[in-house]
Amino acid sequence: MQRTTVIFKSPYEIKLTRSPLPVPGEEEVLIKSQISGISAGTELLVYRGQFPPKMSLDAAIPALTRPFSYPLAYGYSSVGKVVEIGRSVNKELLGRSVFCFHPHESHYAVRQDQLVQLPDDIDPVNAVFLATMETAVNFLMDGRPVIGENVVIFGQGIVGLLTALLLSRLPLGKLVALDPNSQRRANAEIAGIQLALDPEISDAFEDGSNLLKTVADGDGADLVFELSGNPAALNQALAIAGPGARIVIGSWYGAKKAELDLGGEFHRSRIQLISSQVSTLAPQFSDRWTKLRRMKVALDMIRQLNPARFVTHRYPVQQAAEAYELLDQRPQEALQVVLTYDEDC
Repeated sequence: MQRTTVIFKSPYEIKLTRSPLPVPGEEEVLIKSQISGISAGTELLVYRGQFPPKMSLDAAIPALTRPFSYPLAYGYSSVGKVVEIGRSVNKELLGRSVFCFHPHESHYAVRQDQLVQLPDDIDPVNAVFLATMETAVNFLMDGRPVIGENVVIFGQGIVGLLTALLLSRLPLGKLVALDPNSQRRANAEIAGIQLALDPEISDAFEDGSNLLKTVADGDGADLVFELSGNPAALNQALAIAGPGARIVIGSWYGAKKAELDLGGEFHRSRIQLISSQVSTLAPQFSDRWTKLRRMKVALDMIRQLNPARFVTHRYPVQQAAEAYELLDQRPQEALQVVLTYDEDC
C-alpha cells in the first residue's frame, strides 16, 4: 500500500503523487484518511494562484508552515482513523476516529497532540465540518451579537451558512443574508435567515438605501459579517452599517485587492472594522478561553446542527482535479465538496 497525496502543481493544475507510507515516530500516529473537506475559499486562492507570495500557508498548522510556492499539498480538514502508533503513544488511541488540520492525503503521520479525538456520536461526514464550524463560532465571538440587534451576513457559502445557523439561534432583531446564488439564498432561509437577497440586483441594493429600510427602518445594521470572499462586498457592508456598527471581516482575499470608500459616513459614524481569523483567539478572551474550549463548542454545535446535510458533492480522491474544476467553473452548483479515500489509496 502507498500514500496518495493531492498536489497543487501550478495554478489550475492538480496532480496526484504516490509514495511509501510514512512511519510514525515515537510520539506520532499514522492516520488513514476517510474523508476530507475542500474549502471553497482559501483553497481556491491556492488553486487559482491568488495566494500572497512568500506568505506562510498557515503559521498555526504544523503541516502548512512552509512559505507558499508551487508545487504544494494543501487543505486543512481531514477525518480518519488511527491505524498505527509510536512507542510513546497511549494504546487507547489505536483505532480511534480523529480530526486533523492536514492537507488532502490518504495517509499521514502526525504528533498525537495535533489530533482532535471525535466523540462516538459524531460521524466522519459531520466531523469534516469541524474547521468551518470552529471558524463560524469564532465569528460570533468576535462580532459579539447583542439581543435585538439587526444583523446582515454577506455570503452564504458553507462558512456563511453555518454562521447564519448559529446566529438564527439567538434572539436578534432582523437577520438578513446577501448572496448572488439563488440556491444559497434558499439554503439561508431554511437555516433561519429572515430575508435573503441578491446584492447584484439594484432593487435589493441600490447605494444601500433600500436594504437599509429593510434591515432596520433606515437606521442601518448593527452588526455585519463580510464572508463572501468578494472584496467589493466590503463597500456594500459599509453602506448598510449604521452609526457605531461593527463589521466583522471573515473573508480572506489573498492577493485580491479591496478598494474601500472611506470618504463617506464611515469616519463620522465610528464604524468598526474587525478582522476575524480562527488561528488565534481575540485578546479579550485570553483570560478564560483557550482554543480547546472553542473547539469543544464547535463539536457541540456540529452535534446539534448536523452540517453533513450540506454536502453536495463527493469525489474519490483520484478525481480531485474534477472537484476543484467544479468549484472554480460552476460554483453555483456546489456547497460543500468532499474527497473520499478507499482502501486502495
